[in-house]
Amino acid sequence: MKIWSRLPSIMMVVLALGTATVFLPTLSGCAIDDGPVGRWVSSLTGTHGLPKEAMEDLARFQNVYHEKSVDDGTRQDQFNQFVDAFKVVRRSYVKQVSDQDLITYAIEGLNGKDTAWAEAADGTPKGVAQPAKVVEVALDAMMEKLDPHSGYMTPAEFQELMVDTSGEFGGLGIEVQQGDGFLKVVSPIEDTPADRAGLKPGDHITHIEGVSIKEWTLTKTVRTLRGKPGTPVTVTVDREKRAPFDVTIVRDIIQVRAVKHALYEDYLHLRVVSFSERMESDVRKAFDKAYEDTDGNLKGVVLDLRNNPGGLLQQSVALSDLFLDDGDVVSIRGRAADDVRRYGAGSGDIAEGLPVVVLINGGSASASEIVSGALQDHNRAILMGRRTFGKGSVQTIMPLLKEGAVRLTTALYYLPSGRTIQKVGVAPDIRLDVPKVEEKTAEGAQKEFKAPREADLPNVIHAKSFNKGKVQNKDGVLGNTSIEACPEVSDKKDKELGCALEFLKAGTAKKFLAGLQPIEKG
Repeated sequence: MKIWSRLPSIMMVVLALGTATVFLPTLSGCAIDDGPVGRWVSSLTGTHGLPKEAMEDLARFQNVYHEKSVDDGTRQDQFNQFVDAFKVVRRSYVKQVSDQDLITYAIEGLNGKDTAWAEAADGTPKGVAQPAKVVEVALDAMMEKLDPHSGYMTPAEFQELMVDTSGEFGGLGIEVQQGDGFLKVVSPIEDTPADRAGLKPGDHITHIEGVSIKEWTLTKTVRTLRGKPGTPVTVTVDREKRAPFDVTIVRDIIQVRAVKHALYEDYLHLRVVSFSERMESDVRKAFDKAYEDTDGNLKGVVLDLRNNPGGLLQQSVALSDLFLDDGDVVSIRGRAADDVRRYGAGSGDIAEGLPVVVLINGGSASASEIVSGALQDHNRAILMGRRTFGKGSVQTIMPLLKEGAVRLTTALYYLPSGRTIQKVGVAPDIRLDVPKVEEKTAEGAQKEFKAPREADLPNVIHAKSFNKGKVQNKDGVLGNTSIEACPEVSDKKDKELGCALEFLKAGTAKKFLAGLQPIEKG
């Protein structure tokens, strides 16, 4: 139900989330150590190529592993599975993490307060579980301590990912992040079961099938929401100014339409729903239709990236390239200082120099942030709305030797100016303020609702910028207004789109702000 290749990663409950996801073979460990401890642990695990200290830490984990797992004939194979994943993490994670810390994270997961996984549900004696389950719990705990987007993929999850090559996948169509005892909805994907069921950004999911998820990990919650297409799942939703209520959502094969478009007085509204493989071709078709319908007199473009959680890195570069004639789009930096990859734009501007406004908000993440930030750095577009989510990390899917895979944060990406997106997001040139919304606290009091962002996630990665000259990262440097002053557009009464169109008509920020209708008070 989550789709790892489209990041995010935030966690997508069948979604297309995220960031740049890359497939690589399993990476090997470090230099071989021939000392007695190394030879002893190697003889037990079948692994080699690790230094003495790492072997000692693995032996520490193995003691706990034997306590928690039954000897069903797969114990050694599953231990090797853990070792393989451990080697991948220690070698390839975006930042150096000590072997001792990695093993401690895994052991803490097995000894943690959530022990339901070892409560004889699989027919094993109380307090122990099948080796594969023990390894899964240990690796989940290890990955969750690294950052919000790294994770272990069971063989079944990895197989589902490999089957998903056509842009179709089963699930709900919702992007979520871990809250304090609940799942916080970041964004339902347009025209998916979650969207049609009425889930909204900011909703809190507190129960699944009547069972509280307060003590659950994010991974456990998402896996519980998974299921076959056509099967229902009931979630309890806590929404501001409403009593908690149940919503039943029928899982489905999700076919996300990449692009939607419409014309408003010869201005093209281009809404990118999904950064999938067909996005670029859909954008080109939308422009061809717009030029045809306006007899070649298209006046401007609104590129709508609101609530778009991201997708394929290649498509974010392709979309940026469509509006740029040259220059960098994004660079990716790994753990090593010299591990830098750059992606640039070629010649040709599909909008032929026409003015462009990009609509963004707190639900715009990853690939959306690459596009909006690149166009802003090249002064090719005016960004309007609210600061983006702030996901600037790259995940790599690394198949393990035996089965399953690791989804690991291996790099951070940077905009052409050298500024980071990670945790801080991309700020709009013109900020559109929204009315304050109150939400209930656990004690029943009211507090101001805050849209979820990367900075709110546990174990979030901190990143520094490599700025080249003056860089703006301040909200509303050209001005700000309330969306209440914006005209309504389309049958959705979309005021933010209304403001974007008014800006294109006005031509400058000064004329745009002066031309808005004043807000009546009283």
